[in-house]
Amino acid sequence: MSGIYTAVFNNVAVTAIQDLFELVAPATAIVVLHDIHISQNTDVSDAAEEILRLELTSGHTTSGSGGSSVTPVSVLPGQPAFGGTCEANNTTQASAGTIVTHCVWNWNIRVGFDKVWTPETRPILAPSRRMCLELPAAPADSITVSGTLTFEEIG
Repeated sequence: MSGIYTAVFNNVAVTAIQDLFELVAPATAIVVLHDIHISQNTDVSDAAEEILRLELTSGHTTSGSGGSSVTPVSVLPGQPAFGGTCEANNTTQASAGTIVTHCVWNWNIRVGFDKVWTPETRPILAPSRRMCLELPAAPADSITVSGTLTFEEIG
């Protein structure tokens, strides 16, 4: 199967360390990440400004929990359903395995976080490999966060 998909979570109260997204490639295909967008809509004043770290990691062998399953939506009509799995907002993070950190960013929460990879730098998940967008430190107070992950399944 092959196709481009988006996974979305919307208006989730974030108060703890968590995996904002957990994506697992299907056993018979690779997954290529295209972009990530994260934003929040509650802390909008200078006094509420925070810088939160985001990390893109892979290699976990144990799935996280405490969040929700997300059904990726195909970008183009007629594409088959995504063959892997996706979860959002797991407050018990994915763990175990040989974990590799691919990227680390500092997100100013007053501004949306947008990461669009060029074709040469897009992260690629091997079949059955798990990748997480982690929030490794809790915000100072509850923030209402939304996120979109765009990726391609090839195989």
